[in-house]
Amino acid sequence: MRNYGPIDDVTVFELYPGIQLTRDNIEHYRALAEQKLVINRCGDCGYWIYPHRPMCPECWSLKVKPEEISGFGTVFMFTLLYQLRDPKSHIMEPVPVAAVELAEQKGLRYLSRIVNCAPEDIAHDMPVRLTWIEIGNMEWPAFEPVPGGLG
Repeated sequence: MRNYGPIDDVTVFELYPGIQLTRDNIEHYRALAEQKLVINRCGDCGYWIYPHRPMCPECWSLKVKPEEISGFGTVFMFTLLYQLRDPKSHIMEPVPVAAVELAEQKGLRYLSRIVNCAPEDIAHDMPVRLTWIEIGNMEWPAFEPVPGGLG
């Protein structure tokens, strides 16, 4: 893990120059820089909120704050990307990307890469866990199969 020192707002903006940071998602990116994955959660009813929003869609509470997730989930759906966003980057093989349904709540999904698994071995409902990969000199969340499954 890289040590960026105190991660104030200015540092977060410097680390993620191409991302539109808002008051609703800045804590998510601050946590990513510390290799933590946080999702907004309602302080009143406990509902997890992603994408990040300032109000709980379940109880309409404004007591929303980021909370670290367990890092476990299952593959809800996946695809193989054959071209990255940067047209100058060349990939030699397809990049597996999945919507991972997080263990914290049914329907709570996070889009990320699947790593340490052959694309043909990825399956719907496959148990996965959070890991970190380096892309462009930054650490990003990814998911890998759980050895032996969950449980």
